Amino acid sequence: MIEPFGNILAELDDAFRRLEREVPLPVKVAQGDGFALRYREQLPQQAILQKFARYISGLRAAHLLMEHGYCQEMSVIQRTLDEIEEDILFITNGLIGGFAEDHKKYLDHFWNEEPGPSPVRRDKVRAAVNKMLDDPSSANDAGRSVFRTYSAFVHATSVAIIDMCAGDPPYYHLAGMLENPLYQGHVNDIWNTFYRGLVTAVAAAKAFNDEELMQERLEAMRKFQKDYGDKIMP
Repeated sequence: MIEPFGNILAELDDAFRRLEREVPLPVKVAQGDGFALRYREQLPQQAILQKFARYISGLRAAHLLMEHGYCQEMSVIQRTLDEIEEDILFITNGLIGGFAEDHKKYLDHFWNEEPGPSPVRRDKVRAAVNKMLDDPSSANDAGRSVFRTYSAFVHATSVAIIDMCAGDPPYYHLAGMLENPLYQGHVNDIWNTFYRGLVTAVAAAKAFNDEELMQERLEAMRKFQKDYGDKIMP
């Protein structure tokens, strides 16, 4: 594993375990002939913790795919992680600034046993997150651009799949893209995804009012920015 990525995962694991202790654990509830684990309280912080768990495991999955050259599949996970980060920031902003109707609808849908399509569109989540920035309009445009780019991998459009094809004559790399000229571009891209893991850790700590943890992860985030700024913001 690339050493800075391993360091970030250690930071995220530590943050998660500390936050995990700050909310009630899930409990067994009857379901059919057996039981399932559920959060009885359905706190916003519990929702953030679950999203944070998926971000951390998703980073590991994306890295494994990257190591073996499965760039298309890695990009699908990166699209998922992009949305999870927005979700964590969205809920956190609600806790800090007060819950609007969209926050309530979002969490009701999150806890629903049969959720279906979300009543809060992705562009509304993104807009709510970006409105706290200096230039929310540009941030919204950038978010939509990233969303469209990764959606091509999720939905397997021609313009995405053709990236698997390289060589002379061109042929499809069906067992990973390690020898594909585009491979390094995907490796470069994942640096930003790992960096945003630290952003989610800061937001999660803030949502839990854990000032000590938030400051620790802010320091880690700033150090990563200083050491690898050329990679995360090329």
